[in-house]
Amino acid sequence: MLHFPALPFSHWGWVAVMGGAFAIGMNKGGLTGLGVLPVLLFAVVLKAKESTGFILPLLVVGDLCAIGVYHRVVIWKVFWKILPPTLVGILVGYFLMDRISEAAFGPLIGWIILALIALQFLRSTLGEKVDHIFESHGFGNGMGVLAGVTTMLANSAGPVANLYFLSVGLPKWNLIGTSVWFFFVINLCKIPLSIDLGLTTDTSLMLALMLSPLVIVGAFCGHRIAKVMPQKIFERFLLLCTALGALKLIL
Repeated sequence: MLHFPALPFSHWGWVAVMGGAFAIGMNKGGLTGLGVLPVLLFAVVLKAKESTGFILPLLVVGDLCAIGVYHRVVIWKVFWKILPPTLVGILVGYFLMDRISEAAFGPLIGWIILALIALQFLRSTLGEKVDHIFESHGFGNGMGVLAGVTTMLANSAGPVANLYFLSVGLPKWNLIGTSVWFFFVINLCKIPLSIDLGLTTDTSLMLALMLSPLVIVGAFCGHRIAKVMPQKIFERFLLLCTALGALKLIL
């Protein structure tokens, strides 16, 4: 066993959290569909709810790396449209944290995400006939609240946010840039709530400091891959990762 303050990780446990940190960097660097991978890897060695407090500081490190690269491609109109309902959703998730079981929450969100993916494919088939749904305030507010609840309870808002950004037709670089700023703001808002819940502690902050170089390297690699990935492949990659994330929540 390797030991870190209050964390008796095995050798494979350290491989999992190091891989999770690298995946966070890849996700923030431009491969935004990889957001579910670090959640899975940290769940190997930590309970799902406990892992949210350890992942959160690493997410902020990744956000800071990405902001320096993508600060000029943000679509602020989309950012400001989804942010307020997301903040409401974070508060809802905060109050639900000790009142809803992970066993009940995961499948519910997973099926909702799969339904949204089906809706996205339906839009690609029917085109302008259903555009009014995606462009409505109700759809944007609903996606924002859902993103806030999922990010607070499971750090799994990536699939929801990516579906929303795809639904409003953001090109690859604008989607990445808007996503970067969106998650940077909401992750900062989550920190005091996570500390209050006892999920983010001195131990999790020390672990984040130790693993942050892997996040930085991952962000560089993610950016390099995103630069050569065509728009269509990027969108299919996002939808595939989103579907896998939903199945993870269900199973």
